[in-house]
Amino acid sequence: MTIAIIPSRYGSSRLEGKPLALVAGKSMIQRVYEQTQKSNAVTKTIVATDDERIVKAVEAFGGNALMTSATCRSGTDRVAQTANILDLKPDEIVVNIQGDQPVFNPKAIDELISPFNDDSALLMSTLAYKIRDKREITDPKDVKVTFNNNGFALYFSRAQIPYPRDIETPVDYYKHLGFYAYKKSFLDKIVALSTGTCENIEKLEQLRVLEFGYQIKVVITEHDSPEIDLPEDIKRIEAKLMKA
Repeated sequence: MTIAIIPSRYGSSRLEGKPLALVAGKSMIQRVYEQTQKSNAVTKTIVATDDERIVKAVEAFGGNALMTSATCRSGTDRVAQTANILDLKPDEIVVNIQGDQPVFNPKAIDELISPFNDDSALLMSTLAYKIRDKREITDPKDVKVTFNNNGFALYFSRAQIPYPRDIETPVDYYKHLGFYAYKKSFLDKIVALSTGTCENIEKLEQLRVLEFGYQIKVVITEHDSPEIDLPEDIKRIEAKLMKA
């Protein structure tokens, strides 16, 4: 069984109440939930939140929601807490879905989970998208990822990586899409670790995994997943929906 959990926090410094912001007539959390439900691999979807307003909104459109602690360190901690509330088994696959990406392609979730079918020892996977928009290469809002020849992450950064010493050197850059899949047992291990040095500097929780010596499988997808951080991003996403 594969459980998808959408961590959804009401507070946001840039867009207060972001999960409930309307995107073409539906709340953002509803759009994310509905996209998740379209995945062939996901058997159940749950919103994990710290706010009753989000619980009520999810239940109003027929979704499942759980209250979690307001003091969770990160979205990963909220997902782990939910997995424990549900009493999931150690080998069950838990998928962490970003709550601010309302137009992601559900096929990307199937791609994210697929490596677990081929490698029983795999603990964690994530997604990356080859950058087409040059602006994203240097924009710190767009996280870049590098990976080794076996497809495991070397580093995630808000900076331009790898940086070509010789400017004319051709480089393919990959943007990290913040979707994760883990074995439940490994998810518990991640949240028991202390915050990593690089994690704290870059404010990227996936770096905790690398800093403590664990591997993250990077799955390259052809499906981009634009996120909503600011009010003006909503208009951009709505325009995208109009073209669909």
